[in-house]
Amino acid sequence: MNTSIKKNLLVSAVAIAVALGTWSVWTKMRPAGLGEGFVSGNGRIEATEIDVATKYAGRVVDIFAREGDFVKAGQVLAQMQIDVLNAQRDEARAQQQQAINAVASAEALVKMRESDLAAAQAVAVQRESDLDNARRRLGRSQTLSREGATSIQQLDDDGAAVRNAEAALAAAKAQATAAQAAIVAAKAQVTGARSSVTAVGATITRIEADIADSQLKAPRDGRVQYRVAQPGEVIGGGGKVLNMVDLSDVYMTFFLPETVAGRVALGSEVRIVLDAAPAYVIPAQVSFVASVAQFTPKTVETASERQKLMFRVKARIAPELLKQHLKQVKTGLPGMAWLKLDAQAEWPEKLKVKVPE
Repeated sequence: MNTSIKKNLLVSAVAIAVALGTWSVWTKMRPAGLGEGFVSGNGRIEATEIDVATKYAGRVVDIFAREGDFVKAGQVLAQMQIDVLNAQRDEARAQQQQAINAVASAEALVKMRESDLAAAQAVAVQRESDLDNARRRLGRSQTLSREGATSIQQLDDDGAAVRNAEAALAAAKAQATAAQAAIVAAKAQVTGARSSVTAVGATITRIEADIADSQLKAPRDGRVQYRVAQPGEVIGGGGKVLNMVDLSDVYMTFFLPETVAGRVALGSEVRIVLDAAPAYVIPAQVSFVASVAQFTPKTVETASERQKLMFRVKARIAPELLKQHLKQVKTGLPGMAWLKLDAQAEWPEKLKVKVPE
């Protein structure tokens, strides 16, 4: 056998040995199947992230939380500068006092106009009485004139007195009408002044709301993940100051092939085993199954899982369990999710629930 043939046989033997060794290692390391009633997928622990951001542009005065701190809902995490808002509030309060004074002045004017009306009405009553007397006097003069007991001059004087009384009464009534119109106008001023008080009050409420919003508070319980801004920085409206995670909503996202995704029901039992803690088995439930398939993500690496179309599935860990182990919850940890497709199937011993004490 010549040297060339010997060399080729040697290379072939080495290649076969490497292939067999690789297959043997992969066989030992790949996840063992649990039967037809179970399916698995690899994924990472995730949690709902929340950005704590400022509503308005401004300077960050101070940040009271550090990365990794556990915070409670409503806890003040950062303070934005409010000097301008305080000045606007003081200005609005001064305008509110002016508006209150304007209401008092308008109400006093209404009372003055009501007094004018009462006086005009009293004058009108007096003028009616004068007219009645003048008409009776004219009637007597007319009777006496027919009997020749009085002069024509007296009759003319009494007639003129009646006409004067009628004119005086008309003037008094006109004055009363004008006083009523003045009251209506004064009451309109009161309404306008009160509206100004309401408008300025609303402005003060808005400014105070802006001041309250300048205290950036935790929207829910969680853990601060990292700072985005630092004290002294000026950021725009909607600018992020902190990022936190809601540790009551922790889940693993993994992908299943289309051949089994249709058999997955919401609420199905899941067991999660993390690479960093293989001794523990964490219980979870399916909380979401995508309605549309997608191409296999890069994170799905095993040959058996690399199919063209996959469905995204979320397995949510119970909040009650998370509360007992808050300090141990960490996002980003990789692991394996085992899902029971057959409700009647029993979990094998190695996937019985086992959580840290």
